[in-house]
Amino acid sequence: MLSEKDKKFMSYWEEVRDNRKSFSVKLTSGLPMAALFSVPILLFIAVIYLFFPEWYTKVSARMPGSVSTIVVAVIICMFFFSYFRMQYKWEMNEQLYQELINKKNKENS
Repeated sequence: MLSEKDKKFMSYWEEVRDNRKSFSVKLTSGLPMAALFSVPILLFIAVIYLFFPEWYTKVSARMPGSVSTIVVAVIICMFFFSYFRMQYKWEMNEQLYQELINKKNKENS
């Protein structure tokens, strides 16, 4: 027998599953969590580059222009994490929904 929580989840997921399936919704809804991980990295790089430029050039042994490459790489990682985190959540919810549908069908037959 399905619990009340399962029934609520099924009705909720039936309403939002098609909307949350699109690429743009997954990307935008995952950005806050991705930003939580990437903004501190960008801030750390900015602080080191702006306030300690001589230390940065001594330690890294790279050209000062490589900071822009690092920033672009972190932003790409942020978008990657954002999309795939929400894709994973969508697939987990879809799997749970399918399991509950099967369970409900077995009970009815």
